[in-house]
Amino acid sequence: MTPRSASSPTPAPAQQKRTLIVLVIAQVFSGAGLAAGITVGALLAQDMLGATSLAGLPSALFTIGSAAAAAGVGRISQRAGRRSGLALGYLTGAVGSIGVVVAALLDNVVLLFVALFIYGAGTATNLQARYAGADLAHPTRSGRAVSTVLVATTLGALVGPNLVTVMGDLATGWGVPPLAGPFILAAAAYGAAGVVLLILLRPDPLLLARRLAAAAVTAAATLSPDPRQDSTGQPAQSRVVPVAATVMISAQLVMAAIMTMTPIHMLAHGHTLAAAGLVIAIHVAGMYLPSPLSGWLVDRFGPRPVAAASGVTLLAAGVVAMAAPIDSVPALAAALALLGLGWSFGLVSGTAMLASALPLATRAKTQGTVDLWIAVAGAVGGMASGIVVATTSYATLALLGGLLAAVVVPVIAVTSLQRTPAVRSIR
Repeated sequence: MTPRSASSPTPAPAQQKRTLIVLVIAQVFSGAGLAAGITVGALLAQDMLGATSLAGLPSALFTIGSAAAAAGVGRISQRAGRRSGLALGYLTGAVGSIGVVVAALLDNVVLLFVALFIYGAGTATNLQARYAGADLAHPTRSGRAVSTVLVATTLGALVGPNLVTVMGDLATGWGVPPLAGPFILAAAAYGAAGVVLLILLRPDPLLLARRLAAAAVTAAATLSPDPRQDSTGQPAQSRVVPVAATVMISAQLVMAAIMTMTPIHMLAHGHTLAAAGLVIAIHVAGMYLPSPLSGWLVDRFGPRPVAAASGVTLLAAGVVAMAAPIDSVPALAAALALLGLGWSFGLVSGTAMLASALPLATRAKTQGTVDLWIAVAGAVGGMASGIVVATTSYATLALLGGLLAAVVVPVIAVTSLQRTPAVRSIR
C-alpha cells in the first residue's frame, strides 16, 4: 500500500463511484464517434482527393485539431472543472462531424479539411476523460480508475466500425456519399456524450478534489507544517512528467501511423471495406478492452514496468504487421490488436504517472498540455504514414514504427536508476 500523507485529499468513494458511472456512459457514446471516423477518414479523403499519398492527411488534420482541443479542454477544465471542459469538447466534435458530412455532400475538400480539424475535438476529449476518472481515486487505485474510463470506450468503439456499411447505406438513401455515413453516427454519438456529462457530472471531480485537498492541507499545516509540500499539499515530482509524456507520445505516434494506413493497405490488395472495418474494430478493442489489465498491472507493479512493456508490445505489433501475408485478415487483425494493447499499456502507465506527480492547482492545464503533444505526435504519425507507404511499403512503415516504440525501454531503464525518493512514491 502507498502511504498517504495527512495532506492528501480525503477519499470520496461515493462521489468517485458516481463519477466513474457517468464517465462510463459518456465514453460508450464517444467510442462510437471516435471509431467511426478512424475507420473511414482516410478512405473518404482518398476518394475526394484521388491520391494515396495524401490518405494520411485526415488523420493528421483531426489529430492537429485534437492537439488544439486538448490544450483548450485542459485550460477550461482548470478554470471551470471537468464537466465544462469535457462537455464542450464533445459538442465541438459533434459539430465537426456534421461538417464532414456537409463537405462530402458538397464535394468540398476545403470544408472537409476544416471539419476534420474541428472533429478532432471529440478525439481529444475522449482521451481527456481518463484524467477525470483519477481525480478522486485513491493513489493505489489510480491505474484501475483510469482503465475503467478507457474500457468504457470499447463498446461504442466496437459498434462504430461495424456500422460502416449500415451507415453508408443510410447516407446513400439520404443522398450523402456512403463514406460520410459513419460521421453521421459520430455527430449523434459525440452530441450524446456531451449532453450526458453536462447534465450528470455533478459534483465536478476536479473541483471536489481541490476542496478536499485544501481541507487536508489546512489540517496538516495545523499538525505539522512541511515546507517540501506545494500549495496543494502534494510533493513536487516534476521529473516524472517528461518520462510520462515520452511514453504516451511514442505510443500515440506509432499507433497512429500504422493504424491510419492499414485500411488503405487492405483495400489496395483486394480486401473489402467490411474486412477493413473488422480489423479496425479489433484494433480499437485492443486499445481499450485490455485497460483493466493495464490498470491492475500499474497498481500492482508500478507504471514504469508497464511503460516498458508498451515499447516491447508495439515492437511486436510492427514485426507481425510487417510479416503478415497480404491476403491474411487474421494476421493483420493480430498485428493491430497488439498495436492497441501496446498503446493501452503506454497510455495507462503514463496517465498514472501524471496523476501522482501533478499538483491539483495546475493538474488539468498540464494534462492538457501533455495531451496536446500526444496529439501532435499522432498528427505527425498519420501524415508521415502515407508518405512512407507511398515511397516504400506498408511493411517498412510497420517495422520502423515498432523500432521507434522500442526506444522507450532504455529510456525507462535509465530514468528508473535516477529516481529520487519522491518519485518512488508514485508506486
